[in-house]
Amino acid sequence: MPAPLPTPTLSPGHPAPATRPERLATRLRRWIGWAVVLGGLAAALDALLQAPFMADPRVQGALMGGGVAALATALGTLPVLLSQQFSQRANDSMLGFGAGVMLAACSFSLIIPALAAAKAQGAGPWQAGGVVGIGLLLGAAGLMLLDRLVPHEHFIKGLEGPKRETTRRAWLFVTAIALHNLPEGLAIGVGFGGADRIGAQALATGIAIQDVPEGMVIALALRGVGYSKLVAVGLGIASGLVEPVGAVFGAALVSLATGLLPWGLAAAAGAMLFVISHEIIPESHRQGHERAATTGLMLGFVLMMLLDTALG
Repeated sequence: MPAPLPTPTLSPGHPAPATRPERLATRLRRWIGWAVVLGGLAAALDALLQAPFMADPRVQGALMGGGVAALATALGTLPVLLSQQFSQRANDSMLGFGAGVMLAACSFSLIIPALAAAKAQGAGPWQAGGVVGIGLLLGAAGLMLLDRLVPHEHFIKGLEGPKRETTRRAWLFVTAIALHNLPEGLAIGVGFGGADRIGAQALATGIAIQDVPEGMVIALALRGVGYSKLVAVGLGIASGLVEPVGAVFGAALVSLATGLLPWGLAAAAGAMLFVISHEIIPESHRQGHERAATTGLMLGFVLMMLLDTALG
């Protein structure tokens, strides 16, 4: 007669697996949590749309431009739902492409218009350069401060900011992506807050173009660290929602105080330059695909330059 099989024991570090009712309860709590979050977002959006400054055409244009950028991020996540896979080299090329678009946007859509706006307000060449230079530094310093104070996690570089043991890892990723997207939304808003609507549309178009591969990279990276397709796509889409919010804030601020236009343009450029140097280029070079990333950067820069010079 064979010996009875030993009863499996669980060590203190390995809790018993969850039963089916426990898994269902956990899933139900998760869906209720998402419903509460989405309900809160819908209420906040409704309150925002009812605000008096939303009647300003510049703010409405900024909201539309930011919304298009958010939609582009959402479209970029769709290949993950179709189980498409991309090599790390392709991911790094797409990151480089986004960096190139942002660099050209800083130069042609933000810094040069900021200099022109300062001169239009009566500043001389040196004074205009000083205003834009200080604005650049202030924008970069503001985002650097947020980067230090807000806990977030990058896909390759890891955890940054204060440690928060109770914060779920997924939300650390979302926070990092939101910090990345915030300057783009502000840039769109400040652009629409100025007088050059065609240039603002070119800027929003360029940012939306680079948001498509960016959304794809975000969703693929979330899949790579173990999240399901639906969660990866959902978080990727959520990461783009900060752009219309930032766009409305930037446009409203500049519309209420037109003297802030050169400062706002320069600060948005400084924040974007910080993201390019501190986040995108290092991330695209960490896996040894510097040439592919640099090629993507050059192509993105040229595309955005053509958009800005042809449309603006």
